[in-house]
Amino acid sequence: MVFIADDERKEGHTHVLIITTGSVASVKAPLIVEELLRYNNVKVELVATKPSLTFFSADSIRRTGVRVWTDEDEWPSTYKIGDPILHIELRRWADIVLIAPCSANTLSKIAHGICDNLATSLLRALAPTTPTYVFPAMNTLMYEHPLTAEHLRIVQEVVKYNVVGPIAKLLACGDLGVGAMTEWRDVVQVVVDRFELERTCSPA
Repeated sequence: MVFIADDERKEGHTHVLIITTGSVASVKAPLIVEELLRYNNVKVELVATKPSLTFFSADSIRRTGVRVWTDEDEWPSTYKIGDPILHIELRRWADIVLIAPCSANTLSKIAHGICDNLATSLLRALAPTTPTYVFPAMNTLMYEHPLTAEHLRIVQEVVKYNVVGPIAKLLACGDLGVGAMTEWRDVVQVVVDRFELERTCSPA
């Protein structure tokens, strides 16, 4: 499937790109997508790392009409020089990027400039003017590791991304502490507030 930003962008719409990574919180991806689509003039595309698909079904997203892009879509066997490059076209398309959730692994990759998959290549190619929100999600001890603080500092101060959370709760691993992704409704609210979205009226 060929994706060309100029063909896919729709005037008067908000184009939301969601990136899911290898955290249990990726289980919330279908809820985030479904809620965003309840607002007027919102288009959504989702980029999933392979580990993130452990926690949700791509088909559950596709049923909403939203496409799920993976590493396999980036360089098809039919690719030739001059063809559209997926991570470039997706970054041209996006009005806002949500990394929800952002695992410790992906956080480290962003901080070090690594671009070894579709998600991190896209992030490395983003224009600095594209608002990008990072929603960390990891085990408490992973979050408290000194390298995490350094990675978050780089992501905020150097890369200029917005970091939201994490929050404290009982984690999927059974530990109680800080490390959980911001509540999924609050992830959606970031987009609603930034673009002053209006909810679609329910039929009478």
